[in-house]
Amino acid sequence: MNVNQLSERLSRVASYLPEGSHFADIGSDHAYLPCYVCLRDESARAVAGEVNHGPYTSALKEVNSHELQDRIDVRLGNGLEVLEADEVKQVVIAGMGGPLIRDILDAGKDKLREVSRLIVQPNIDSQSLRRWFYENQFTLVNEDILEENDHIYEILVAEKGDPEQTYQSEQFEKELWLGPHLLKKGGEVFRKKCQEELDKKLFVLEQLKRASSVNQEKTDQLNKEINWLKEVID
Repeated sequence: MNVNQLSERLSRVASYLPEGSHFADIGSDHAYLPCYVCLRDESARAVAGEVNHGPYTSALKEVNSHELQDRIDVRLGNGLEVLEADEVKQVVIAGMGGPLIRDILDAGKDKLREVSRLIVQPNIDSQSLRRWFYENQFTLVNEDILEENDHIYEILVAEKGDPEQTYQSEQFEKELWLGPHLLKKGGEVFRKKCQEELDKKLFVLEQLKRASSVNQEKTDQLNKEINWLKEVID
């Protein structure tokens, strides 16, 4: 992968940055995303944050090779610690587990006061991020889903505002789990993800039924989730 041939996953993430954005890419790896954005938008500026020395050095090289060091600042540090308060307007965190992204956002809440948009791409457990947005006054304004190299990825976009406006109260638990926007949009990739999830749930339910003592609460929850998934697939 290079800046001119960004993965579909990362180019889709980049598409949610507004023109003229001043953003942070946390866990930037080779700084491909900031370089890609800044090469296409002369008014964009970025901070590329990386916690490990190897990727940090790679990011520096990448930025220098495109002569973008006046617009992309590569910094070594953990999570949002690389940022000054009120320094950026958008934050991107892509390619980590949902709980890790949530913890990074939670630990750096003081750096998010002036941030108007969060774009996250969790590899697992997007529900933990929807919950964090909901509890921290961010509205989930968009969701995207794509399949690349046999992996299914979700992208969540959130902005400061009333988190309740995205959810229907009677569907809250279902929407928090599967995604309110994804449920509305549907689509082949979303249905495929739900089918995979359904197969797992049916397997777990079968195991529970064989157990010597039945955990009724867990069984009821599983049955509820299985019905939700069937609704999507049908």
